[in-house]
Amino acid sequence: MVSEASARSLAVLRDTSHMSWMVIPMLLVVLYVYFQEVERGNFSRVLAGLAFWGMDWFNEIWNGLVFHFSGHAPVWGIAGDTSLLILMGLNIEITFMFAITGVLATLGLPKDKNLQWLGINNRWWFAVIFSAMSVCVEMMLNAAGMLVWDWPWWGRSAPWGIFLLGYLPFYVVCYWVYDMDSMRKQIVTVGSLFAGLGAALLVFGVGLGWL
Repeated sequence: MVSEASARSLAVLRDTSHMSWMVIPMLLVVLYVYFQEVERGNFSRVLAGLAFWGMDWFNEIWNGLVFHFSGHAPVWGIAGDTSLLILMGLNIEITFMFAITGVLATLGLPKDKNLQWLGINNRWWFAVIFSAMSVCVEMMLNAAGMLVWDWPWWGRSAPWGIFLLGYLPFYVVCYWVYDMDSMRKQIVTVGSLFAGLGAALLVFGVGLGWL
């Protein structure tokens, strides 16, 4: 049976009648962030940011598939007003946010990618800390009624799932791409990620209508 929150989401899924003018300035902010990095020649940061954004789309696709096959609810869902609900757990405000988050996550990284603190590589420190902070933000969003968790194995009683699957892979992939020793490898990796995402959206979304 479809959960109450999921039924509300289905009613506005990809409904453009709720579109707000706020989408335009949000898009401009995203473009500004990326154009600033391009102008400075920080292409590793640009590609790392795109990798982070792509990882979020990967999670949102399998989240949508969970809803389709369970017939009950996605692992996480959106509640409250939104300009556009793109997938069951993804609105346009969130995707703009994640498009920037990966760029911000590389700011302040030590130049030495092999530097260790307490015997642990600094990238792992950053990935763990940022993931933990992201889980805390999700907890606040849930408490505010903006984010819905309908499954008992995902949420306040099981935050490790959000940490291990919801965020840690995002930061790990982001830093992995950022630290690659050639732009060619970065472009191939990010390009392959988005090619796979595009294929999944076409097959599961457009073709089969599962998303």
